[in-house]
Amino acid sequence: MKRLLFILFFTGALGITLAQQPAPRTAGDTLPVASQSDARSVAVMDTTVALTHRDSVRLYWKPDAMRAVWMGAIIPGYGQIYNRSYWKLPVVYGAFFGCAYAITWTQGMYNDYKTAYRDILTDGTNGTREDSPDKSYIAILPEGYTISRVGGFDTWTNTLKNRQSQYRRYRDLSIVAAVAVYALSLIDAYVDAQLFDYDISDDLSLQVDPALYHDQYGTSGELHLAFRF
Repeated sequence: MKRLLFILFFTGALGITLAQQPAPRTAGDTLPVASQSDARSVAVMDTTVALTHRDSVRLYWKPDAMRAVWMGAIIPGYGQIYNRSYWKLPVVYGAFFGCAYAITWTQGMYNDYKTAYRDILTDGTNGTREDSPDKSYIAILPEGYTISRVGGFDTWTNTLKNRQSQYRRYRDLSIVAAVAVYALSLIDAYVDAQLFDYDISDDLSLQVDPALYHDQYGTSGELHLAFRF
């Protein structure tokens, strides 16, 4: 009887143990709900890590100062584009176009007065100087003016000479201004790249703190200057 009870007890315990073990998973089986949730969590975490890395690369990007200078030297204004200072482009190109217009206009006026001055000298030497609209030194007169009104041929000859020199000087100054704008655009690109990550927040401040002290020896004053970085 005891032997029969022992056999029944052993058989029941073995059946319970086998029932608790998971069945082998085949190719058509699906993951449990908890495992699918874990897989989605891992995928979301990987995506978050990838986005964080991409944002950090964009956030901590810093331009190279010398590269900005070389880019601006090859193509004016490209240094500002490389530094992502797009708001400076209208200033840079506006200055360049202004200088180009000034050079073109003053060069044209210089050529006109140079031609008129040369022709009036040639005609004066040959004795063919006359008040004719076909002459360059007459055509260049302001509207409504004549040689007699401006003081005669001699006075007008001196005026043409002075204005020729004047517009030549203006042309040269315009060229100097264009070179200066070009140099300033390179300096700006270099400095902007160097100070790209410079902290200009409100935490940078200077605090002035005056104080008065009273003791048995009298009154004394102090002035504290506190720089916060």
